[in-house]
This record gives sequence, C-alpha cells and structure tokens, in this order.
Amino acid sequence: MLPCYVMLDLETTGGNAVHDRITEIAAVRIENGIETARWTTLVNPGVRIPPFIQSLTGISDAMVENAPSFDEVARTLLDILEGAVFVAHNVRFDHSFVLNELARLDIALKVKTLCTVRLSRKLYPQHKGHGLDAILQRYGLHTLARHRAMGDVEVVLQWLKIASDEVGEAMLRRTALELLQGSASLPPQLETTISDIPDSPGVYLFYGEGALPLYIGKSVNMRTRVMSHFQSAAKLAREMRILTEIRRVEWIETAGELGALLLESRLVKEKQPVYNRQLRREKALCAWQLHDDPQAKPLVKLVQLDDLVADQWSQLYGTYRSKRQATGALRTLAEAHGLCPQVLGLESGKGPCFSCQTGRCKGACAGREPLAIHRLRVQMALAQQRLQAWPHPGRIAIREYQAQTGRTDIHVFEQWCHIATVNDPGELEALTQTHQALAFDLDTYRLLQKRLSLGLGRDPALFRLNATVGQPE
Repeated sequence: MLPCYVMLDLETTGGNAVHDRITEIAAVRIENGIETARWTTLVNPGVRIPPFIQSLTGISDAMVENAPSFDEVARTLLDILEGAVFVAHNVRFDHSFVLNELARLDIALKVKTLCTVRLSRKLYPQHKGHGLDAILQRYGLHTLARHRAMGDVEVVLQWLKIASDEVGEAMLRRTALELLQGSASLPPQLETTISDIPDSPGVYLFYGEGALPLYIGKSVNMRTRVMSHFQSAAKLAREMRILTEIRRVEWIETAGELGALLLESRLVKEKQPVYNRQLRREKALCAWQLHDDPQAKPLVKLVQLDDLVADQWSQLYGTYRSKRQATGALRTLAEAHGLCPQVLGLESGKGPCFSCQTGRCKGACAGREPLAIHRLRVQMALAQQRLQAWPHPGRIAIREYQAQTGRTDIHVFEQWCHIATVNDPGELEALTQTHQALAFDLDTYRLLQKRLSLGLGRDPALFRLNATVGQPE
C-alpha cells in the first residue's frame, strides 16, 4: 500500500483524548509489503477504567494494574513509528490520544497519518458502512479479539489484502497517496470534499445527521479555517465532539469580513447551532432608562429594547439579557458611587435607606443630598454604558469588494440595525423606498461602533444613501 507504514490501534478509558487515557497499544510495521515489527502491550492508565469500557474491551483494572505506564512504553512506540506513516481505522482517534500522551511528556510527534476508514470510502463508495464491524460483515471476516488492539489491527490488515486483490495494488497505493496529501486529518465520516470549500471570505456550516447545523463559523479564508477545526481537535474537547458528529460542510461566500460577521450573527440566531454559544439568540434585551425628573421614584426604569422606537435607544444605558443581570449591574454601580438604592428603586421603604445608615449612601433618601445632584451623579455613573446615538441622519452603506472572486457586497444600515445586503448598486434605490421595523441587535451595534469610528469621508468604503433617489451622495 505505502512504502513504510505502521498499522496501529489503541484501547482507551473513553473517547475524549484530552481527559481519557490509553489502556492498550498494538502496532505492526510494514516495509515494502513485508512485516518487519510487531508489538503490543497493555498500559496502566493511572485511572479507573469505566465498567462499560471494561465490558466492551475485556480489559479490567486488574489486568492493567501491573502494566507499564505510557511514559515507560513511549520510546518503544516512537521507535516503531520512526520514518513510517501512522495508519489506523479512524486515525484521528488514535493519533489524538498518542499526541496527548506524548505532550504530557513534552514530546512532539511529527508523523504523517492515513485513515483506513477514508480509504474504504474512496475505494468502495457504493457501500454505506465503513467501520470495522461493517467490514467484518461484508467480507465474512472473523476475529476472537474484537475491541482488543491487536485483534483490530489484524482485521484491518486482512481487509487491506482483500482490497489489494479486488481493486489492484496500484489503485490501492494511488488512493492511499492521494489521502496522504493533507487530508488524513479529516474526520473519516466527512462527506464533503475539502478542496471544494473556497479559500475566500464567508460563512461555513457544519452538519451532522440532522437538518440543523452543529456549528456555524466565519472566516476570510473558509477552507483554512475549516481545516484548523480538524487540526485542533486533538487538543480541544469541543472540537473533538464536533468532529465525531460532523457529516458535511456547507458554505456561503461573502465579499469580505464584515459581510461574513453579519451573516454569521444572523444565521446563528436563526438556526441556534448547539456548539455556538457566543452569538446564540438572547432573550429580549433590556436597558435602564433614566427619568428626566430628579424627583421621580424610582429614578431609573428597566425597559425592553423591543418596546422602544429606534430614536429612543440613545436615552438608554447598558444592554442586559435579564432583569437579574440588569439589577445586579445597577446595584454594583450604586455601591461604587455611593448612590441611593431606595431612590433607584433597588429597595423599598421611606426615610433613610440602609446604605445611608451605614455611610454608603450620601443621603438623597434623607434629604441630605439634593435630588438634582443625585440624578447628575447617577447619570455620570451610567455614562460609560450609554447607547450611542446613531451618528447619521439616515441610512448608510458599506461597500466590500473581493478581488479574488470579483464579488461586491453593499451592506445597508440604519439606527445601528442591518437593513439588508445587496450585490448590485441598482438595488439600493428599492431599499430607500422601503420602511421596516428596526430590531436592535447587540452584536451588530458593537460591530458598527468599531467600523464607523473613522466616519464618512475617511472610510472610502462608507457612504450615505440619498433617501430620495437611493443613490450614494
């Protein structure tokens, strides 16, 4: 198949390469079609083996009690892998465990890998199953040591001999070499061809068996970013979970990073991928509204952003996911600035509040501090959290152009809200003649705050829309 490779299999205490440990190793080294070394050993993982794993593999705590630890067998493993391709059935699993075990010893493993699950998929696309059990059933193979390391290694070696006889040694070698050229780190069950993913800006979606995506991400180079997920799975538990479930990748191209950010934010909120946390849709956001009258009690009122029109947003302070979060933030401000929790509505009652009695309130509740002065101090304490007023008289647009693909995207905004993205300047006129309810989105607000810092005239991609004719001014 390959000039020199090691067929390897592991048994472990579980499926997480970061936290679980190796209990058994088996390796057979093949050079120019001839077996030159064979090695197997139990390994003391240093932790208890879960009952389910014991029943699956037949390896018990008693069996590994006097077995060598991984650091005692690491040199033997490295010697047998020296100069060879690391081959395994679902190589990502075995490779990631070896990487993590060696990393604990401050040893870096640099070795090419080949997955025989992916090899089976390439050679036999007409078959659905490519796991060891499916191969055993398909070819009528038998083993008395299924789920033991050497038993599984021998099954794969038997299958390779059958594949060589069926498709020819030349075809087997050519297909193995194709997979070796950078794709061996891919999840074995992945149906998408990585080379089909564009190396341009956009949003990519990971799908498992279901109709809803597992994860949505964005990048200025989607192919490179997708590959980085696969390459980091050995170190990150979340990436490993995604990779065990992923079946296909879909993508949507954009003209630039801004378009990718906007699209990612919208799709995550719409589709609610299980592995996206930062951008998932929040409950209706709320904010504090400061009363104009210093005599008002309470002096601040918690309001829902959805209940206000866009031009009122600049009168608000903070954006919170819940009443509890908002109340906690206001209480922290009150304590830090000596504000009266009773006047703010954080406490009920009349007369001096408890904070006033303990010297932490300057006495607005007891007539010691003028309410107008107290309101001014509240306003100053809240100032850094104030939502900025929309700095333009109407809608603006930001143009992005991707030279590699020739794509142009024009993103239209009003009152911090993303109205639409169009690809043709001629479509802008229709947008100026349409009016829609604006829904505040915190992610878009923060994104635009950063992008609009230069302002009109200094950012060449930014222009104001003429509300009458729908053309740039």
